Amino acid sequence: MSDISTRYLGLARKAPLVASASPLCESVPNIRELEDAGVGAVVLPSLFEEQLELESSAWDDDLWRGAESYPESQPLLPDLRNYNLGPDGYLDLIEGAKAAVDIPVIASLNGVSPGGWAEYARLMAEAGADAMELNIYSIVTEPAESAVEVEKGYVDLVRQIKRTVRVPVAVKLSPFFSAPANIAMRLDDAGADGLVLFNRFYQPDFDVESLEVVPRLTLSHPDELLLRLHWAAILSDHVEADLAITGGVHSAIDVVKCILAGASVAMMASALLQKGIHHAFSVLTDLHRWLEEHEYDSVRQMCGCMSRRSVPDPTAFERGNYMRGLSSYTSRSGALNH
Repeated sequence: MSDISTRYLGLARKAPLVASASPLCESVPNIRELEDAGVGAVVLPSLFEEQLELESSAWDDDLWRGAESYPESQPLLPDLRNYNLGPDGYLDLIEGAKAAVDIPVIASLNGVSPGGWAEYARLMAEAGADAMELNIYSIVTEPAESAVEVEKGYVDLVRQIKRTVRVPVAVKLSPFFSAPANIAMRLDDAGADGLVLFNRFYQPDFDVESLEVVPRLTLSHPDELLLRLHWAAILSDHVEADLAITGGVHSAIDVVKCILAGASVAMMASALLQKGIHHAFSVLTDLHRWLEEHEYDSVRQMCGCMSRRSVPDPTAFERGNYMRGLSSYTSRSGALNH
């Protein structure tokens, strides 16, 4: 049977499929079941920077003060004390998961400012986390704040975290940088051990009847994988950091594409939420079958075979492909009309 083991963040993984952050990873029994299904690692749901602030301030009380006078404001104000496990419960989850499973357990922090990140990252590592994922979810709405300032903040944050913890650190990136290759290389130089492509932003919707802005969560679709494959194929030739792809991974073929593009692992959440934890076992069974049918001895053997540097025509990843894609659609439409 083909060898599907791999390495990510310097850690050995029995499979290139990782269960990314979702409600499935909030309990030890689920994490144990994910291990039994064959996943190579789990990423715990993110602990938010705002939750850390609540530990040392009355920020949440300030948010809610006066809200009782304006009931319509309450749906917009998150009660962060009750969101997921909270800081103390998060450390307990790490300890419980590490005691229950042998696969790597990756903790996740979501925020943008140094603040308590470094200290809490240290506590997560002491609780037993095998690695850290910095989930940099930032929506910059202030026009005076430049891209240069924002990116420098990200790079400085990674340097600070790397000085604080000894475990590997991955950075989950947004797809909205104007120069993704540049920020990836700067984070690589700052010491990031891995880059996760890409964060999925949950955009609010408009209720046109009540004229309210309402939250909306949509699970991923396989079409979202294309953007991630594109940049993994480009970045794999330019950074030392391991690459992970998350968003749009639903099948064994999706995992194959991720590895061919140069990613060390493919991360899955939506498909597991939709089909259940057992879906991971089916995906890995299909992956074994694909490798044998295509005469690959191992996953590592095919890693990066379709990166930008490895393919015969690198322009497939560049501007020329835009015109080629439009041209092919025009030609196909003309053939159908005839």
